[in-house]
Amino acid sequence: MNSGYQHISHESISPFIDDNSTILILGSFPSVKTREIGFYYGHPQNRFYKVISGIFNEDMPISILDKTQLLSKHHIALYDVIYECDIIGSSDSSIKNVIPIDIKDILNRYPHIKTIILNGGLAKKLFDKYLLEDINSNISIRYCPSTSPANAKMNLSQLIDAYKDALKM
Repeated sequence: MNSGYQHISHESISPFIDDNSTILILGSFPSVKTREIGFYYGHPQNRFYKVISGIFNEDMPISILDKTQLLSKHHIALYDVIYECDIIGSSDSSIKNVIPIDIKDILNRYPHIKTIILNGGLAKKLFDKYLLEDINSNISIRYCPSTSPANAKMNLSQLIDAYKDALKM
């Protein structure tokens, strides 16, 4: 009997990062919709891009190109704490057999990253468990509430305020 679990790797979605990135926002693991689209925060109800465009007073990006331009303009990189795991659909609570990303390699390759923002409670929990000990003290680590539609207790304005604070704006 199939338990519904799939073993999924992050190989299909590369980190969105470049040499000008100073902020790295880490989620937990891409949703089914994000994996289908092939770019971060792909679920139409996820408020991530509404938050980022709201902070910087920019138009809401629609296409992947618009999203990458917005992120690049503000030196924001995106990735996830988990590189590979077993998961049922998009269910964070089902995640097991976690293999984390190689954060040391990322920070060595992109030395301009000075802030890591964790998008949601699971990202924070997994970051603390697997990656925190590999972070230099010169990098600021910030926790922000999830932009996922599952986080119904926070409205868009509250999310924008939380992310503004994390970005020191």
